[in-house]
Amino acid sequence: MPPQNKTTKYEHIIPQLVAAEQNSKIKGLLLVLNTVGGDVEAGLAIAEMVASMNKPTVTLVLGGGHSIGVPVAVAGDYAFIAETATMTIHPIRLNGLVIGVPQTFEYMEKMQERVIQFVTGHSNIKTEVFKELMFDKGNLTRDIGTNVVGQDAVDHGLINEVGGVGPAIEKLRELISRQGELLQ
Repeated sequence: MPPQNKTTKYEHIIPQLVAAEQNSKIKGLLLVLNTVGGDVEAGLAIAEMVASMNKPTVTLVLGGGHSIGVPVAVAGDYAFIAETATMTIHPIRLNGLVIGVPQTFEYMEKMQERVIQFVTGHSNIKTEVFKELMFDKGNLTRDIGTNVVGQDAVDHGLINEVGGVGPAIEKLRELISRQGELLQ
């Protein structure tokens, strides 16, 4: 499919996360992200599910973890980003017909606050720094927000470490082993 068409549906991922949590043969979860973002409610639902799993979880951003992909990227117990992968941090936006009443803007503000609280609560980034990146007016062409690349995401405290599939799997095995020791 062309890049503007989403081929992964949230309604497919959520039941798979539930099944993984319930399956005793699955000891941990590696979530690999390459997303332009999408539906805020669905993205937060996935992020909240990953964050609440009892099994060790590691996330890995390859290519991009943009927009609502940011909360999903920080939802795991440990987060990696590839050296050249990017994450776009920007305010909540709507497309299509918007009813211009105060309630709509209040709803958007509350939704945006949910994203900010989730990201800052599940990473080491400071709220002020995250908001500064979110509302930067000079960083993205014709947009507000910021692109962070690989090490920048680590330096800001958003992601734990730069690395790829190998280090992510190694970390997941370490977390699974540690959890096994705690259960004994």
